[in-house]
Amino acid sequence: MPKLLQINPVIRRNTSTGKIMQEIGELVTSRGWESWVAYSRGRDGVPEPESASALKGSKLLPVGSRLSVALHGLETRLLDRHGLGSRLATLRFVREIKRLDPDVIHIHNIHGYFLNYKILFRYLAECGKPVIWTVHDCWLYTGHCYHYSAAHCFKWKTGCKDCCQRREFPSSWFFDRSSANYEDKRKAFNSIPKDRFTIVPVSEWMGNELKASFLGKCNIKVIHNGIDTDTFAPQDSAEIRNRYGIGDRKVILGLASIWMKEKGFDDFIKISEMLNDDEVIVMVGKMSEEQKNRLPKDIITIARTDNVQQLAELYSAATAFVNPTWQDNYPTVNLEAMSCGTPVITYRTGGSIEAITDDTGFIVEQGDVQGLLDCVRTIERQGKDHYSGKCRDRALKNFKKKDRYEEYFDLYNSCLRK
Repeated sequence: MPKLLQINPVIRRNTSTGKIMQEIGELVTSRGWESWVAYSRGRDGVPEPESASALKGSKLLPVGSRLSVALHGLETRLLDRHGLGSRLATLRFVREIKRLDPDVIHIHNIHGYFLNYKILFRYLAECGKPVIWTVHDCWLYTGHCYHYSAAHCFKWKTGCKDCCQRREFPSSWFFDRSSANYEDKRKAFNSIPKDRFTIVPVSEWMGNELKASFLGKCNIKVIHNGIDTDTFAPQDSAEIRNRYGIGDRKVILGLASIWMKEKGFDDFIKISEMLNDDEVIVMVGKMSEEQKNRLPKDIITIARTDNVQQLAELYSAATAFVNPTWQDNYPTVNLEAMSCGTPVITYRTGGSIEAITDDTGFIVEQGDVQGLLDCVRTIERQGKDHYSGKCRDRALKNFKKKDRYEEYFDLYNSCLRK
């Protein structure tokens, strides 16, 4: 039976990449494949037997330890060598890969303080196996950062140096090694023969960025992320409106796992200053005490939802989902909102615009806060029902995660046929 090995720092289902990895594993095992998932033991530990059984057939391959993660983090902070620590852990991991002898190797993320990419790619270049790399952020083709749009930095096109985001993830306290990191990655990631290497960006925007990078001559195939359209479906919102004191007000909904300037935190404050009495902003996601103190009292904040059902109810309660993100690849929150029948308004940012059509939302220029609110009021005037059916139809036709996983399965088989 064919054997798939996936690689990602986390396996937890409450992380987007961990969930994707698990669900791809479920699909391939249902088709008679053997599925292995490699992850950072220092980040996620070793699941209890009952938790491990929830992987539905995928077998675990823990990499490294808490100590190796800590030392890798220290090397990153002191020397700006993220992805170049964990040497012993990676050598042991490579030995395990040789023992497993997988037919297809699928990388999600290798940054995360748990692997040494030079050692890993030395093996991948020589092993003769097809390699697929799903690109969830920009780290693999920059000298330091995982995203550069908000910083308006495009040095990665010609060669990174003098990094303006050295203190951002993965933070370096003292040294700027961006130029050397850029060259190290360029050599390592171009070492796999092109006929065995497929890079899968999750958005057309990222695909175009990759083509302008040092990976531009690789095989590039876009596969968008998908969502559970059965869970994210129109819901009755009466209970959720009562729970959070929303009443009959029109809801402008924003959501981020962690609120920060790049996700539009400051933009929502500006919008709040222009609201009518029958409008309210609801912001879902983690924020610091300092951020909470900055928010006007009339913004409703929800640190986290109890479950995805409650989140679907919040999407359904909203008149519009507003995503004023300043850097993004292909935000699934846009898909989830539309699947619940709620139109989306977003800045013209990266892949955030790709899911939206004229019938399902609006796109405004970055920083145009008044434009965001004008679009909300267009929806209010026309009525949300004018958009809801079209949003739901688009989600059912284009956003089902099972369809996206089938694309991966087809890709695996096409790689084996070469």
